[in-house]
Amino acid sequence: MPKHRQSLTLNLLQAREVAMSFFRPSLKDIGLTEQQWRVVRILSQQGELEINRLADLACILKPSMTGVLARMETAELVERRRSEHDQRRVLVKLTAAGERCFESMSGRMEENYERLQERYGAEKLQTLLVLLNELKTLKR
Repeated sequence: MPKHRQSLTLNLLQAREVAMSFFRPSLKDIGLTEQQWRVVRILSQQGELEINRLADLACILKPSMTGVLARMETAELVERRRSEHDQRRVLVKLTAAGERCFESMSGRMEENYERLQERYGAEKLQTLLVLLNELKTLKR
């Protein structure tokens, strides 16, 4: 009987759930979903982005991104506009309120990272990040 290989994808999902348990309470406190926080963080770091690029970076399916952005627009965290050069392209950027949201959450998120690092170990966390970044380069 062949030995069963551990499931990489299942282990990654389970590890993600453990990692997110350090961050979810902070997001819940301010009323943001995980997807909304990813959008805020990416836009804060990258600036204005085309919706498809933002969806790819945030690992949000494009059809779902429309709803996420609609709710964020209602909350005045983001604004959308059509590209001046190509009306088919829609660009998204943080509003001033979105920038303030990121700034106010940055300290709390750093504390969450520190708690995770204390439990897991600084060296192991750094090694894990390096390995995950290497794995991401295998994109098809």
